[in-house]
Amino acid sequence: MDFNLRGRTAIVCAASLGLGKACALALAGEGVDVVIAARRPELLAAAAREIAEQTGAKVTPVEADVTTEDGRRRLLDACRSPDILINNAGGPPAGDFRKFDREDWIKAIDANMLAPIALIKATVDGMIERKFGRIVNITSHAVKAPIGFLGLSNGARAGLTGFVGGLARTVAEHNVTINNLLPGTFDTDRLKSNLQALAKGTGREVGAVTEEIRSGNPSRRFGRPEEFGAACAFLCSAQASYINGQNLLIDGGAYPGLL
Repeated sequence: MDFNLRGRTAIVCAASLGLGKACALALAGEGVDVVIAARRPELLAAAAREIAEQTGAKVTPVEADVTTEDGRRRLLDACRSPDILINNAGGPPAGDFRKFDREDWIKAIDANMLAPIALIKATVDGMIERKFGRIVNITSHAVKAPIGFLGLSNGARAGLTGFVGGLARTVAEHNVTINNLLPGTFDTDRLKSNLQALAKGTGREVGAVTEEIRSGNPSRRFGRPEEFGAACAFLCSAQASYINGQNLLIDGGAYPGLL
């Protein structure tokens, strides 16, 4: 299927590794010029080279911490009129909420709620004027099924979810959609760190915890980043214009509820 995205421009945050990189790669494969942001220059440059070599697309790397005003300014200077915005940021630390202080909460809210909102604010009106826009926020399956040791993530991402739910309904008539993708257990560095934290908190071996989580998924495996990237690219497609304000789980069927 041709997603009718050739010639579009996308900003993809936290795109040097994991799910962000997979989204940038999938969009570039559809002919989208991608502007990718990350904090670590070596990983960012390597990701840009890999995406360009595999797809032939124009890839512009921007070293930026999008949780800061300066980082967002540099990113938007490199791409003033994106057609697509993929919001993504590393999750806050796992742990017992009793050990989190105010600074921990502010950092989590800044990274996983306020930074995405700031980028949406900076780009959505241009999308409305051009009558095309796709905004996808990478959040977490914990939005649907909160996890005890991910309290910081649960709180911050739920705030973003609520904000998006209201905003999405006000822009749909302009062919602008805003959706959230909720990844489950994908084979990424973030998953590895969460498994290590869970193992430490329960006094178990990492290998045993990893196998328990893997075998507990109905698919009996972890997700592959490229599967997530493909879903993101579809949400950005012309064909997905009637999908708006949704929280789409990609978790192998792990969530047991109907809604």
